[in-house]
Formats: sequence, C-alpha cells, structure tokens
Amino acid sequence: MIHNSSAEEATGPHWHRSSYSSSGDGNDCVEVATAPGTVHVRDSKNLPGPRLGFAPTAWNAFVAHTSGR
Repeated sequence: MIHNSSAEEATGPHWHRSSYSSSGDGNDCVEVATAPGTVHVRDSKNLPGPRLGFAPTAWNAFVAHTSGR
C-alpha cells in the first residue's frame, strides 16, 4: 500500500492507496482506511463520495480470498 495524503483527509481517516492501482489516471484507485472495528473502502474517483465499511474479519477474509489470484 502507498500512503495517500491530501488536505481533505487532514481530519478524517488515514487512507492508503493500493500499489496495484497504477493506471494512467492517478485517481483511478481503490483506497482503504482502518479505524477501530472497521475497515473503510472507497473509490478515489468519487471523493468525498460514499465508502463501504467492513468488519476486520470480513476484510481479512476478502483479502485472503483475492490474494491468490
């Protein structure tokens, strides 16, 4: 993961951008932020748009399932 900082995030969660998101458009990425009890996921093209929230166990299961592809 690569840290993604911006003024918009100064008061919010600490978002990280996937190092696999390397298209020609720097904003064409999925970003993740952790908080106690929740993992937040958002689309960097749609800021400050909606975000999904997952329990850490659900997020870990998703990552484990998709990392083998």
